[in-house]
Amino acid sequence: MSTRPWIVDDDLWALIEPLLPPWPEKSPGPRPVADRHCLQGILYVLYNDIAWQLLLLELGFGSGHTCWRRLERWQQAGVFDQLHRILLAELNADGRLDWSRACVDGSHVRAKKGGSDTGPSPVDRRKAGSKHHLICDGRGTPLKVITTAANVNDVNQTLALVDGIPPIAGRPGRPRRRPEALLGDKGYDSNANRDELRKRRILPVISRKGPRTSKSLGKLRYVVEQTFALLHQFKRLAVRWERRTELHDAFVSLACSLICWRRLNRPES
Repeated sequence: MSTRPWIVDDDLWALIEPLLPPWPEKSPGPRPVADRHCLQGILYVLYNDIAWQLLLLELGFGSGHTCWRRLERWQQAGVFDQLHRILLAELNADGRLDWSRACVDGSHVRAKKGGSDTGPSPVDRRKAGSKHHLICDGRGTPLKVITTAANVNDVNQTLALVDGIPPIAGRPGRPRRRPEALLGDKGYDSNANRDELRKRRILPVISRKGPRTSKSLGKLRYVVEQTFALLHQFKRLAVRWERRTELHDAFVSLACSLICWRRLNRPES
């Protein structure tokens, strides 16, 4: 990884630039900071988890307020979700998505400033927190992440994660949205969800509650833990600072896109 990973290279910028909403031609005030510079400021915050007001003008990214407003504007325009979908399509076209199975899991993060979709965390002495619910393919590529309050049960998000997978093009035929099987631990044990998954032609491979466990299932599910580790390497996601969920989700979608971008540019083993 580059020592300055927040620097946007030309190939990635070529994908992002067409997605950005145009700036009004007769906008009042001084000439706005270039979009590419603002994006690099957003990435700097994502990687280093600094407060917006500490983003120095000397770095060339514009002020923290400028970058924050641009993040808000782009999230409202759906830029980061579109980028994630484009990169998933390119991975799919290259045969780098494993549709034979998908894995689900959840991970808690502390919400320092509270806000929407936060609640008492059962793993952090009931302090305010959120939970990232993730579904990834068989190789650990993130397909969808949902942010909820920390006290929301994993089982309640199973179908939302499955149905939240965007239609992914890149291969002949209709865009794909369904894995062949869904792997989950005991937190996803629900006969009702199993029935709903079968209706969607997805084989549920979910551990049942009780003393008996399947060690072989853990050998297949480890990829989702690796994906969480990759997400939380972006320091802004390891602790939630944004009170508004949509701004936190903007960082999440951007991080998922960057993970996909790295995999797309990594030689296939």
